[in-house]
Parts: sequence; C-alpha cells; structure tokens
Amino acid sequence: MRTRLCLCYVAGYLFLSGLALLVAPAASLRLMLSTTDYGEVMPRWVAMMSLALATLIAQTVRHRLTALYPLGFFMPAAMLAGFVGLYRLSADPLFLCLLAVVGVGVALTGTSLLFDRASGRSTTGRD
Repeated sequence: MRTRLCLCYVAGYLFLSGLALLVAPAASLRLMLSTTDYGEVMPRWVAMMSLALATLIAQTVRHRLTALYPLGFFMPAAMLAGFVGLYRLSADPLFLCLLAVVGVGVALTGTSLLFDRASGRSTTGRD
C-alpha cells in the first residue's frame, strides 16, 4: 500500500508538470526556475513524454501490477544522475528543481519498497 501511494506522487508530478509544459511552456519553465529559453517545441515534446510516463505509472498502480512497482523507483533514480549532468553543462537551476522533485519521489518510493519487502509483501503478488 505504501508503494502505491508513493507511485501516485510520481504519477502526479509527471502529470502536472507535463500538462503545465504542454499548455504554457514558458510560464512553466519560469516556475521551475529555468534561466534558459528552450523555445516552444522542446518543452512540449518533454510534456508529451512526461504525460505518457505518468499514464504508464498510473495504470500500473490502478491495475496493481506490483511486479512493475520497482520501475517507478529505478527509472527516476537513473534520471537523477542525468539531471546533475545537465545542470553541470547548462548551469540552469531548472535541473536542480527537477532533481529535488524527482529525488523526493525516488526516496519515498525506494523507502516504501524496502518497507514492503521487509514486511513480507512480495513485489509479484497483490498488496
């Protein structure tokens, strides 16, 4: 149950940020502390990818596909290193903001996966 709630956080930030970037890319990037102009196209492409991933995570939670729950941890965890690298290349605070938001989701999901495993809940069975 804990992992499902944490994955809802992940799906939520992916959905909200994706929707915001799709509707108002420049304003959304300013809210995420960006200091770089990414134009109109690239943020909307990122928005589509974010919305697609949010849908995948939400459907995984909805259908209780517990065997896929670890992906909600490992995919964003792998992106954390990318955010650090992109910040080092661009010095755009956007990537620090993303690092913080995604990092919270990774920490919550990882912790809940460990607790669920310690309490005997299988990642291949139903919660």
